[in-house]
Amino acid sequence: MGSTLFLYATVCLFGSLVGSFLNVCIHRLPRRESIVWPSSHCPTCNAPIAPYDNLPILSFLFLRGRCRVCRAPISPRYPVVEAVNAAGYGLILWWFGAGWPAAAYAVLFSSLLVITAIDLTHQIIPDVITLPGIPVGLVLAATILPISLLDSVLGLLVGGGLLWFIAWASPYLFGKEGMGGGDIKLLAMVGAFLGWKPTLLTIMVGAMTGSLVGISLLSFKLLRRDQYIPFGPFLAFGALIALFFHQDIFSWYETLMIGAR
Repeated sequence: MGSTLFLYATVCLFGSLVGSFLNVCIHRLPRRESIVWPSSHCPTCNAPIAPYDNLPILSFLFLRGRCRVCRAPISPRYPVVEAVNAAGYGLILWWFGAGWPAAAYAVLFSSLLVITAIDLTHQIIPDVITLPGIPVGLVLAATILPISLLDSVLGLLVGGGLLWFIAWASPYLFGKEGMGGGDIKLLAMVGAFLGWKPTLLTIMVGAMTGSLVGISLLSFKLLRRDQYIPFGPFLAFGALIALFFHQDIFSWYETLMIGAR
C-alpha cells in the first residue's frame, strides 16, 4: 500500500513538473520563441523567476498569483495546466498500470494539453508538436504500444485523410472552410498513437461535443454565428475518450448490434 501511494505521488509530482515546462511551451510556441532560452521569466517585467518561485502549483499559491518583482498578476492557466497534467499522469498510471505504454500515453496526453491551450487562446495548432508527433507515434506503435505498426499507419491515414477530405469538400458542400490544416495534422498524430478504430471514435466524439458546445453557446447568445470555435480542443477531448474507453464503447456497440439482429 505504501509503495503504491509513493509511486502515484512520484508520478503526479513528475506530471506537475512536466506541466511547468508545458506552460513554457504554451506561452512561447505561438510567439515562435525558444522553449529553452532564456530561462523562465515574468512576461510583464522580464525579471528572472527564481527556482523557489517556480514550484508547480505551490508557487502560485505562495505568491498569491502575482509576480514577486512587479506584482503583475500571473495567469491562473499556469497552476491549472500543472494540476491537469499531474492528474492526467496519475489517471494514466491507474488505468494502464506502470509500464512503457503508460509512458507513451503520457506523452500523448501532454501534447494534447499543450495543443488545447494554444488553440483556445491563439486559434493555431503548432506544427512543431503534431509533425514530430506522427513519426513518434509510429515508432512507439512498432515498439511499445499495444497496437501494430499497420494499425498505426492506418490510423494516420484515416485520421489525416478523412479530415483532409472534409476540409477539401467543405467549400463545395457548405460554401466555407471546414477544417484547418492544424486539425488534420493533429488527428494524423492521434491516429499514429491509437490506431484507426479509436481515431474514428475520436472524430465522432469531437464532432458531437463540438456541435453541442456550439449550439449551446449560440442558444445563450454567447457566440455569434460568424464567430470561429477552435476544433482542436474537441478533437483532443475525443482522443482522450478514445484512449480510455474505446474498448468498452466498441464492446457495447457490438453487443447492441448482436441484440438487434
